[in-house]
Amino acid sequence: MTRRISIFGATGSIGTSTIDLIARDPGAFDVVALTGGGNVALLAEQAKALNADIAVTAHESHLADLRAALAGTGIEAAAGTIAIEEAARRPADWVMSAIVGAAGLAPGLAALETGATLALANKESLVTAGPLVLATAKQHGARLLPVDSEHSAVFQALTGEDIAAVERVIITASGGAFRDWPLERLANATLAEASCHPNWDMGQRITIDSASMFNKALELIETREFFGVDPDKIEVLVHPQSLVHALVGFHDGALMAHVGPADMRHAIGYALNWPARRALPVERLDLARIGQLEFRAPDEARYPALALARAVMDEGGLSGAVFNAAKEEALDAFIEGRIGFMAMAGVVEAVLDRMSGDRSLIHAAITLDNVRAADQMSRLAAREIITTGL
Repeated sequence: MTRRISIFGATGSIGTSTIDLIARDPGAFDVVALTGGGNVALLAEQAKALNADIAVTAHESHLADLRAALAGTGIEAAAGTIAIEEAARRPADWVMSAIVGAAGLAPGLAALETGATLALANKESLVTAGPLVLATAKQHGARLLPVDSEHSAVFQALTGEDIAAVERVIITASGGAFRDWPLERLANATLAEASCHPNWDMGQRITIDSASMFNKALELIETREFFGVDPDKIEVLVHPQSLVHALVGFHDGALMAHVGPADMRHAIGYALNWPARRALPVERLDLARIGQLEFRAPDEARYPALALARAVMDEGGLSGAVFNAAKEEALDAFIEGRIGFMAMAGVVEAVLDRMSGDRSLIHAAITLDNVRAADQMSRLAAREIITTGL
């Protein structure tokens, strides 16, 4: 039976890996919508190859180029955030949510409102509005499947298990580009150095987030929201080989580990084929050749984002939206050369401190409008702090 699918964030690393998988079985899928950012040439190429109904660029200034690239194909072209949300409301059976950042929240909610299965690679959705996302899925009979490698691993390890028997959840981190650097060097780390991941082939922003471990900080919060696990049961381990993606510990002392190659097509393919487990074109591990696996506790002086994430989980409410907005602004400032690598955490901490003083904001109802308001206010605060200095 052919399934109707949409891919939001089609031109990014998750999106292209998703397309790689569906292109291998073209008769199984009918592509409804593809969305992307500034790379309209790739977006148009993908839309034509998959015979999508519509292609949408996030940038209205690129609409003419997208229309020109799709001329004569019968594929509809559109642009802007409203167009992306409208595309998400088109009926589909399965939707990949891989837009980077807080921009992925509204399209994901729109897709859930149609009752679609949402494969969630946009961790910011649960960080900024976890209760809203889960409630929307429940209200509309939609299913949420994790695509982050760590959360997919936890999900798989919990299959057939009672969540009440879980004693601990351990998500692993590669440690990023600077895991073996002397601590004193980090303040002078360059953009080029932060943009090279030792294990994973990812986009620039998430690669830098890996180096700072802000991605793992987001994943801590995401774990709490997705699985309903108490924060004090969630641990992080640095695992340089990136082969053990997560472990779940039970109250009988057993640990269930998910082991696989550093290839996002596994987690994507698991969500795409769930509840079946089908063959995937990923490396088969030779454990004898690998020989050993290394684990170590993260140094929170090197990775201050982890402590900030735990503070956010303690605070609750809209603090996740504040955290994510401040993180995105700090990352932009680092990429643009306006602050140093280690200053990113300082900016986020300063914004959290400032915004936590407004109790009516932090503990307002978690609605899309309130999330957007907290996001906007936090971005303004972050820009001011970046401009004036910590």
